[in-house]
Amino acid sequence: MPTLVEVIAYDDAWPQAFAEMSKHLASLLGSATVAIDHIGSTAVPGLIAKPIIDIDVTLCRPEAIAAGGAALVADGFMSRGNRYDDGVWAFAKQGSPGRRVYLCSPHNDTHRRRLIFRDQLRQSRETVDAYAALKRSLAATFAFDGDGYTAAKTQFIEQVVERAGRS
Repeated sequence: MPTLVEVIAYDDAWPQAFAEMSKHLASLLGSATVAIDHIGSTAVPGLIAKPIIDIDVTLCRPEAIAAGGAALVADGFMSRGNRYDDGVWAFAKQGSPGRRVYLCSPHNDTHRRRLIFRDQLRQSRETVDAYAALKRSLAATFAFDGDGYTAAKTQFIEQVVERAGRS
């Protein structure tokens, strides 16, 4: 059964939820961990979001991803694979809020672009407002199509990232 694409008002508890998950992930993944970053809409104060904490974990080398993935699966995460063939391996865990962890190696372009987009949103209320309006519209259009919802945001995200590269 398809899952509803639900966007809700920003929750002030999300940063603390990320902090707790970050500690847990650092312990779980150990010395292979280079960085743990809160990404996605829950990382942007005031932005509407699906109630899922998205986390990029940069590991020290590509070979560490298999062991990291096995540790996440043993911890109850479901492997979603390298869905976009971009060297980022996705894992999901149900909860309130839900959790999505993405394992990547250093210098991964998808990870770099996610950080740029997040940082641009954090710096511009105008961009946040435009993105929120788009998300509301797309959540209605793609109410039961999460992949369609995500794909339809791509052009906006790419424009913001490209603008940041020119500034």
